[in-house]
Amino acid sequence: MEHDMNPPTEVLKTGTTTVGLIAKDCVVLASDQRATMGLLIANKTAQKIHKITNRIGVTIAGSVADAQAIVDLLRAETKLFEIQHGRPIRVRAMTRLMSNILFQGRGLYMVGFIVGGYDDEGPQVYQSDFIGSVLSDKFVSTGSGSPVALGVLEANYKDDMPKKKAIELAVQAIASAIERDAASGNSILVSVIDKDGYQAIDKDIIMKIWKQ
Repeated sequence: MEHDMNPPTEVLKTGTTTVGLIAKDCVVLASDQRATMGLLIANKTAQKIHKITNRIGVTIAGSVADAQAIVDLLRAETKLFEIQHGRPIRVRAMTRLMSNILFQGRGLYMVGFIVGGYDDEGPQVYQSDFIGSVLSDKFVSTGSGSPVALGVLEANYKDDMPKKKAIELAVQAIASAIERDAASGNSILVSVIDKDGYQAIDKDIIMKIWKQ
């Protein structure tokens, strides 16, 4: 993940690891917490998972400033939708809104997202690159550590995984990337979204899984 700092003309490298996966009746999102500026660890507690609505969350990989701007815009637009239509926006529609914003910029925003959410279509995960391409899958990963994380997910993912097992797999995928990717590290965040809404998993639970 890139951390925006002065001077703006400096070429900054990006790096992070985020994952999203569909479990039985829920979606799990996870990320590391390291923000880098080239070879410098600029922040050790970066927030890479963001709640958009009570049933939709996103992970970010790329420019912090771009990600913050788009997250704020998505929160505002989804709130306006709810006021105008009297119901929350669906996961697919919010993803299309985000895709349109990125596509209109066509390279202006240097950030990629994973969207995870739950609505009347059930749990859903989408991945979007910085120009707005959208792909859906049962599990996805973004960032410089994604090859390692995807290897773990590919080897261990199963359909209809219980929530507890899905959380453990997400932590394992991020932890494995932290071991091999210098731009990922410091700590792990996990959030779960189901019919009851968005929930951030307690750090003590995450650390217990990580140590195992």
